[in-house]
Amino acid sequence: MPHNDDVREVLRNMEPFRALDEEVINELVPKLQLASFSKGTYVFKQGTPSLHKLFLVVKGLAEVTVAGEHGVATVVGYRRPGEFFGETVVLTDEAYPGSVMAKEDLTCLVIPREIFENLMYHYPDVAAFFSRTLLERMRGLYQEIVAEQSYEAYSRTESPLFRRRVKELMSRPVVTCRLGDTVTTVASLMQEHNISAVVAINDEGQPAGIITERDLVNKLLVESQCRPEDCTAQEVMSTRLVTVEQDAYLNQALLEVIKHGVKHVVVMDRGMLAGIVSLVDLVKARSTGTFWIAHRIETQTSLDGLADIGKEVDAFLNALVAEKASVRDIFSLVSELYDTLTRRIIKLCEEELAAEGWGAPPVPYCWINMGSAGRREQIMRTDQDNGIIYANPDPENAQNVSAYFELLGTRIVDGLIRCGFAPCKGGVMASNPAWCRPLDAWEATARRWIYRADPNDIRMLTIFLDFRPTWGDTSLATRLWDCVFRAFKSSSATSALLARDEIQYRVPLSFLGGFITEKSGPHKNEIDLKAAACVHIVNCVRIFAVTHGIRETSTFGRLDELVAAEAISRDDAEFIGAAYETLMMFRIRENIKKLARGEKPDNYLNPHLLSKREQALLKDAFSVITRLQKITAGQFSDFGQHYLTS
Repeated sequence: MPHNDDVREVLRNMEPFRALDEEVINELVPKLQLASFSKGTYVFKQGTPSLHKLFLVVKGLAEVTVAGEHGVATVVGYRRPGEFFGETVVLTDEAYPGSVMAKEDLTCLVIPREIFENLMYHYPDVAAFFSRTLLERMRGLYQEIVAEQSYEAYSRTESPLFRRRVKELMSRPVVTCRLGDTVTTVASLMQEHNISAVVAINDEGQPAGIITERDLVNKLLVESQCRPEDCTAQEVMSTRLVTVEQDAYLNQALLEVIKHGVKHVVVMDRGMLAGIVSLVDLVKARSTGTFWIAHRIETQTSLDGLADIGKEVDAFLNALVAEKASVRDIFSLVSELYDTLTRRIIKLCEEELAAEGWGAPPVPYCWINMGSAGRREQIMRTDQDNGIIYANPDPENAQNVSAYFELLGTRIVDGLIRCGFAPCKGGVMASNPAWCRPLDAWEATARRWIYRADPNDIRMLTIFLDFRPTWGDTSLATRLWDCVFRAFKSSSATSALLARDEIQYRVPLSFLGGFITEKSGPHKNEIDLKAAACVHIVNCVRIFAVTHGIRETSTFGRLDELVAAEAISRDDAEFIGAAYETLMMFRIRENIKKLARGEKPDNYLNPHLLSKREQALLKDAFSVITRLQKITAGQFSDFGQHYLTS
């Protein structure tokens, strides 16, 4: 009985068990045990089979080490009272990826696999505790590694946008005017304060619009809408206010400038006007080079002028990495520049066709991006995946309309090639009639892929289901998504088939916990992080999102919306997101190094060249993928139970 009393005492006083009812604790006591390890002895060693037990430190100190190819062990962490170890393999049949030794005399509460699974399933607070702790551990290691990266090769960058907040740069107090003030008054304010914009406020003191020097010139001189002494601020102001919070980082203000094509961002503090930031302010914060990329794109009048801008985006990416920007920030900023580039190419191609006598587009249309571009995750100028949806034409004009858009699609694809976006080897491009269709043909194709779902259809769906409108009439894309959601709702088998297609491939870790790499060829001893790891997270999250009617296409955005829809837990979403960010950090870092060496970025990485902590972080990310695949199998597959127990 003394043993049981000790276990009971531990459960009553240690997180997360002390929140359990006394009845539950009493039920657990005989199923758990306390184990003691003398200083210098191993709890388990790297490469040994899983004991299917979780160890929670009650007293003492445990040292976690990982040995490399030559047997040299590196300390990657310590576990203190209240912390646990053995979690990476407790639910699997894999071997231990590292060793744990008692650095001091050690006492642990040992939780068998079946008890741990039961607790995680029936008690959300317990599940949240373990998920949160694992997440914090992964993020901590991630941040340490990122912080240590010097990126000397990219040290030409200036004041970091990712460590300064908007409130450090904004102008305040904001010069404002009332809606009824005359334009003459507004102009006087600009002259008096030597500023280029005035914020117009309503009777409640809230910003209602912004008036810039350009607004005054356009409305008064060019358009001659009214006389200065009669015209009011409300008549000339732009109501398209772009705002950010004062605690936002400067990179977020930059993103708004690029996205909306404005030169002023209004700064708010909990709903109140706090300041204003101009493009000039941002330019002063660091070199003008990266800031003017979007402007240069918008002002180019030929495809030749756009051809070299991709290299400037590469330099911008280098700067973002050097400033230790988050993966989410990199995705947002680089994707916005690529979208701006794509839209400019489309506009120039439309103008070309008009000049050749084809006229304007005969019906409304929408340009869609798919794949990584559709998910806003294209960080390098990779192969194209795009298409055109155009409005259903009148039958008598269908052939002419088709000819126009096939030609337009070909011109745009060629323009993208000239700007460094390689053609898709599988022909998933708007220059291919199969990917340039009227809405009704797209809907019929989508239904066929979803209802029939043969292996080729599944392959098409993994490309198609990331489609995102980039230009044109976005309502066409909305209607196509509506069709997709209706089809999925009436064909649950398709989700199961997508899941089966995804989980047939496991992460590149061996039974003994080592990395599985290419055995021969140019990538011997390397792992393709995109194909062997990242794609699994993308695929699983996509299946959840489409099944739950979520239009968002980015992986991080889908996770956010799945949490909001209560389709997955917040803890799981944060865990998955942290793993995805980790994998993308490695991909971005390796690809930038290859660019700097004049090599082609290919997503391959040699894990044996990583530090021991980096290897541990990569293995943690892989373990999250394994967990996500099991969740996906259990949720969508009729064979999920077999997978869970195999």
